[in-house]
Amino acid sequence: MKIIVDAFGGDNAPLEIIKGCAEAVSGLGINILLTGRESEIRSAADGSNIPLDGMEIADAPDVITMEDDAGEILKSKSNSSMAEGLRRLAVGDGDAFVSGGNSGALTIGSTFIVKRIKGISRIAFAPVIPKSKGCFMLIDAGANVGCKPEMLWQFGIMGSIYMEKVMGINNPRVALANIGTEDHKGGELQHRAFALLQDSGINFTGNIEARDIPTDAGDVIVADGFTGNVILKMYEGVAIMLLGKIKDIFTKNTVNKLAAGVLLKDMKALKRNFDYNEYGGAPLMGCAKPVFKTHGSAKSKTVYNAIRLTKAYVEGNVVDEIESSVALYKEKNKTLSWD
Repeated sequence: MKIIVDAFGGDNAPLEIIKGCAEAVSGLGINILLTGRESEIRSAADGSNIPLDGMEIADAPDVITMEDDAGEILKSKSNSSMAEGLRRLAVGDGDAFVSGGNSGALTIGSTFIVKRIKGISRIAFAPVIPKSKGCFMLIDAGANVGCKPEMLWQFGIMGSIYMEKVMGINNPRVALANIGTEDHKGGELQHRAFALLQDSGINFTGNIEARDIPTDAGDVIVADGFTGNVILKMYEGVAIMLLGKIKDIFTKNTVNKLAAGVLLKDMKALKRNFDYNEYGGAPLMGCAKPVFKTHGSAKSKTVYNAIRLTKAYVEGNVVDEIESSVALYKEKNKTLSWD
């Protein structure tokens, strides 16, 4: 298997990207195709004694920054490391693509270069997030601010397949983010999406309120991109605030520091449970070939985990499973508008 990696996607590129890729080559038994400025990649590798065994390099002179307009991936930045990686994926030079670069550019590039799975209306940003027990997928978390009911149904199908095939969750529970758990809650979008999800054949458990998302109340949380992004940012903020408060308590005085020493093992486990590095980032669900967005601040550990999950993404035949599921349901419901 060959994974294409954007060597200049993220704040710590290219060194941390190269480190993570080297670890993935040795630990996962895969090959890597790095895209980006070849001279800088080789210089960074040589300077840190990182072997490039099992890695190829596709030279790309430009870099898409976080400040660039997302659409520039198709215009002035069409020769960027991200665009080159997506083109290589589209023509079959690799099995999947990983980037920590500009999320908007990656979504637009994936849509117009790699294309969507047949039958899928929109690509969705779908981070995997820790909860009280294990993790859940939030889909969509910001790629599509305005959504149609059929799009939310597709998000539920895609999320269910990914969580089963990649994350190993048997019969994942899919819930719809709403303002109440009763079937009649929400607006027209939620009402129609609820009906579609209920008739989809997946393990749809109904509506879920935001306060129940951190508990073990669902494995896939479906939302329109606006709602999902608000949930994601609030979730991140509360987690950072709580961990900070706990740290303040345990460093307040000598007695508390001694208590912290007793609980050190458990506190490290708690921090690890909320560590985004364990989950690598988020797949872009709906792409015709696997695309994975890792964190912009990713260090080598995160890059490695992103590649590990991307490998499982490919091995799980997620794209084919999604296309088959959507085609089957569309055949049964030919009267629905899918675009």
